[in-house]
Amino acid sequence: MLSEPKYKFLAAEVKKRSGLVLGPEKGYLIESRLAPLARAEGLSGPEAVVDAMMRGDQRLCAAASEALATHETFFFRDKTPFELFSEIMAPALRQARGGRAFKIWCAAASTGQEPYSLAMLIRETSGLSASILATDMCAHVLEKAKAGLYSQFEVQRGLPIQRLVEHFEQSGDSWRVKPELRQMIRFEPGNLLDDFSRYGPQDIIFCRNVLIYFDVEAKAKILDRLAALLAPDGYLVLGAAETVVGLTDSLKPVAGQRGLYVRNQPSTQTTPAAARAVA
Repeated sequence: MLSEPKYKFLAAEVKKRSGLVLGPEKGYLIESRLAPLARAEGLSGPEAVVDAMMRGDQRLCAAASEALATHETFFFRDKTPFELFSEIMAPALRQARGGRAFKIWCAAASTGQEPYSLAMLIRETSGLSASILATDMCAHVLEKAKAGLYSQFEVQRGLPIQRLVEHFEQSGDSWRVKPELRQMIRFEPGNLLDDFSRYGPQDIIFCRNVLIYFDVEAKAKILDRLAALLAPDGYLVLGAAETVVGLTDSLKPVAGQRGLYVRNQPSTQTTPAAARAVA
């Protein structure tokens, strides 16, 4: 186990780089995630990794932050957000845009199952057109996402056999997403702690199951910046355990739709002149 000073150093470094909060109960996570990194670097164990970080090894600081990030994902995870996309978001935006393509951003996209799930829905819906941006702070998961190559176990998680046959090609013991689907998605490195205004206005933002790892201050700032990027009639999708309530006034829940949020449009203010005119 790490000593208290080393634990505090690691926690501060990881929070600075990724926003991940490592509480004192996360010792098991540190041991299990940093042990493979230590082996790959020829170091004796997690403590040796932290020692190198404390000596100023910036490459290891970045690698440790990536290793400690959670990348759990699978195709059509949680189902509800994808049902909301097909039944509410896509029809509303298609009508509002007059059939023009709209923009989707999948933040913290991990190994790509979320953006590929959305791409399948778009391909399967007649007359629907959208571009997808997928970002993640971890380079190695982005590379896997770009390649679109998944094991038998990975495609069995959440992916019906009909969609597997329609959208994938077998490659040895694995399955690769077909080119027409991969071409719909642009993968870029991106950290939610950094300035992401360069992505431009978005019609839909998926930012699921990542804010739970941030502290309250970071969550509030990120949500405000997400709201600023969202089109006035756009949608934000969060994870089932996440909310904007008590964190920002820039967004509000869509009644009866779990995890779905829209921009909170300011109410029309009555000016003194208007008030006098009414009087």
